[in-house]
Amino acid sequence: MEMTILPCARCVYPSIIVTFNQRQARMNFRIGCCGFPVARGKYFREFEVVELQSTFYQLPQNKTAKRWRDQAPSNFEFVVKAWQAITHPLSSPTWRNVKARPSKLRHKYGMLQPTKQNFDAWSATLTVCRSLHAKLCLIQTPPKFGCTPRNIRHATQFFREIDRDRLILAWEPRGDWNENPEQVRRICERLELLHVVDLLRKFPAKSGDLGYFRLHGLGGKIVNYAYEYTGQDLARLSHELSLLTEKGLKQAYVMFNNITMFNDAIRFRDLQLAE
Repeated sequence: MEMTILPCARCVYPSIIVTFNQRQARMNFRIGCCGFPVARGKYFREFEVVELQSTFYQLPQNKTAKRWRDQAPSNFEFVVKAWQAITHPLSSPTWRNVKARPSKLRHKYGMLQPTKQNFDAWSATLTVCRSLHAKLCLIQTPPKFGCTPRNIRHATQFFREIDRDRLILAWEPRGDWNENPEQVRRICERLELLHVVDLLRKFPAKSGDLGYFRLHGLGGKIVNYAYEYTGQDLARLSHELSLLTEKGLKQAYVMFNNITMFNDAIRFRDLQLAE
């Protein structure tokens, strides 16, 4: 399969792969998946980073997080997706199958409200990050968390008051923020956040020497998890990354989040390592 795809990608983008590989030495490039799509031992043999999805739904006990860290190779990196108690109200369908959920003051959770409940939820998330020796935490806000003055105030106060403990915070906004890139840029600059995007759909509103990209499949509205990336898609992804290196990108996380993520991530890794 790869023998037929790669030549096609090179024909469509004849200069992309060469240009990208010339910059590889200056770029810390990390490829992985959103969650473990295969057994962990098999995954560890292929990749050096994973974005944990389970932490979004329910945080593990501290001893469990430490065990995950001990079982992984020493150079393996865990990215933590922040607990949804911080971002998603308890009415969100993402809570549907969660057994242990807050039972009191339910309206105080989610939407980045600067409440004691959300600050406590962040502290619990930070504890897991510390146990996993995580460098980066992903915070995904739902479409209902729209680009409004109230939400901007809440986000500003929340991010300014939490203890980051040197964590890099990456924000993936959903909803109408996509129509307000200038507001996203201002928030990310003011609050020192990475703007997380699907690079095959759009460029980040704020770019710098570090980027975090989540690939949710093409077609559909926001995500299309059933999509399998073609060789041409992966060559275009290399091209988009090379364009960002022109603007100073030095380190990038490229995280696949579709049903065929394991194979697609391997194919992309092999493509960008090709001579």
